[in-house]
Amino acid sequence: MKFLGMKKVRDGKYLKNYELSYENKAGRLKTYEIVSRKELEDVQDLGRRASGVSIVAFQDGKMLLLREFRMSINKAIFNLCAGMQEKGETIEECIRRELYEETGLSVKKMLKILPPSYSAVGFSDTKTYIAFVEAGGDFSDHTSDNEEISARFYSREEVKALLKTQEFSSRSQMAAFFFTEGAELWNKNDPKNGGMKRSDIRFTRRAF
Repeated sequence: MKFLGMKKVRDGKYLKNYELSYENKAGRLKTYEIVSRKELEDVQDLGRRASGVSIVAFQDGKMLLLREFRMSINKAIFNLCAGMQEKGETIEECIRRELYEETGLSVKKMLKILPPSYSAVGFSDTKTYIAFVEAGGDFSDHTSDNEEISARFYSREEVKALLKTQEFSSRSQMAAFFFTEGAELWNKNDPKNGGMKRSDIRFTRRAF
């Protein structure tokens, strides 16, 4: 594909709409619509900066899942704790703030922060981090008036049952599936880890 140009067609409060023009492999003009959370000046700006984080949290062998109402689909689904990175905030600060705001929990230990990845590549250049953490503390509600969230920790058997009957966001569904199949992030200070380094991933049973 040959990139020809880009123009903004709408400037919303949180999302900006752009049209990207390409010459396709047949030599014809293809106009592609995207939304972005960022102000884009040229094609090099696409996906240049991450916007936020999704958090996979564990406590005592259980996985944190949110039951969250999403206005975009007018229903509640299971989701990961997630949110946008504020100006001047480090990703570690963002993780701690979002976990507390949505659940009241604290970060007991940062296990792994993956490099930013595209979260909706079919229609957006938005990139977010995925963080794995060990959570501590107790649940409490610090959500805004525009959020409806109930959070709790689920065992592997509970998550397996949810995957059969409930709707998930795609990232939470994938994280939940691997959790049910025994995927764990092992801590190097854990005497049971068999010498594995912190943030190594292992399966307690065969997944496939």
